[in-house]
Amino acid sequence: MPQPRILKITEIFSSIQGEGLRQGEPTLFIRFAGCNLKCSFCDTKYAWKQGHPYSVSQVLDEIKKKKQTYPAQWICLTGGEPLVQDIADLVRKLKKEGLKIQVETNGTLYRTLPVDWYSVSPKPNEYDCRSEYREKAMEVKIVVTQNLDLESIRRLREMFPEKTPLLLQPQSNRKWSMELGVKLLEQSLRAGVQNIRLSVQLHKIFGLK
Repeated sequence: MPQPRILKITEIFSSIQGEGLRQGEPTLFIRFAGCNLKCSFCDTKYAWKQGHPYSVSQVLDEIKKKKQTYPAQWICLTGGEPLVQDIADLVRKLKKEGLKIQVETNGTLYRTLPVDWYSVSPKPNEYDCRSEYREKAMEVKIVVTQNLDLESIRRLREMFPEKTPLLLQPQSNRKWSMELGVKLLEQSLRAGVQNIRLSVQLHKIFGLK
């Protein structure tokens, strides 16, 4: 008899979506353990660790419990990097529960999944991204690190269709990063970069998880 697939999960919680175009929407979160990049500026480094073992049925039970008190329609699969693990069975079963599914990914890994919303955040210095996301990404989040420059933004704009928004997201809402984000936005506009805008981490402003 086949053994149930075990997923490594850091936490399951309810909150609002604090980043990107879905900011402010009530959302259930599954934060998967592990990451293939481990960026120095990551604000969820605790998710790099092993996490807790869950079977798919245990995850579904936990989500159903959360929905009883927080009946959100969206669920966000995040990390770490959620696509390090084989989450296909879980995604299919979450869809059967009627949930809309968002995946937050660094874009270096791809799995064929019935996902409603890909938030892609390519990371420096290479800003690598799988070609599948060039059409599938609903938004591209660019963390405003100290080394982010106009040339990198131009490269990302060329990588994705103009219809896909580029979001300049300050690093952990730090003042220097916000100021740099404004500067880079102005430079991008003057350089003719289209469909680019500023963002923040809304959940941190509200003091939420």
